[in-house]
Amino acid sequence: MAKRDAPLRWDRKMQQRLARGEAAALGELYDRFASLVHGLAHRVLGDERAADRITRDVFAHVWEHPDAWDPRQGPLRTWVATLTHRLAVQRLRATETAALARSGTGTAEELESRVRHASVAARADYIVQSMPAPLRAALELAYFQRRDYRQTAADLGVTEDEARRRLRLGLQLLSTARDAASSQAPGAPPGYGGAA
Repeated sequence: MAKRDAPLRWDRKMQQRLARGEAAALGELYDRFASLVHGLAHRVLGDERAADRITRDVFAHVWEHPDAWDPRQGPLRTWVATLTHRLAVQRLRATETAALARSGTGTAEELESRVRHASVAARADYIVQSMPAPLRAALELAYFQRRDYRQTAADLGVTEDEARRRLRLGLQLLSTARDAASSQAPGAPPGYGGAA
């Protein structure tokens, strides 16, 4: 139990330091979450410079509104990921809508389909990054190296039942990426587990 409380304790202390205006706290937060933020933004937008802008916007928002994070809604990491997703989808929707208006080709339904696809992909990336290492290792062996559960078990040094359990659980977690996107209104951020 103490192990689970340690990250939340760090999160709360970080929020307090940010609220006091400690620039060093923002630097620590950036060091911890910048790759997550940039990666999610890039996954949604598919553009390096746009992902850089979203990264700046996310950390500016966190700096200006540290009290917007509610610990009861989940970890700070989840809130930052949700904020990143929301801002990236807003940017994607605005960019795609402007392109649609300029070109006159395409439909609003196609636009929403692209936004949904980007949302699902970003959520799946977040799920994979956030899942426990044993599950991630099993999925990587099965997907990238085309191992079946027996080979995965041998590679990981676990029983075949344990390999099947890890693969099943990992796939169940990944399936929530698509389920979350399909159960929400168009444009709503995916449920990363916390409030935006």
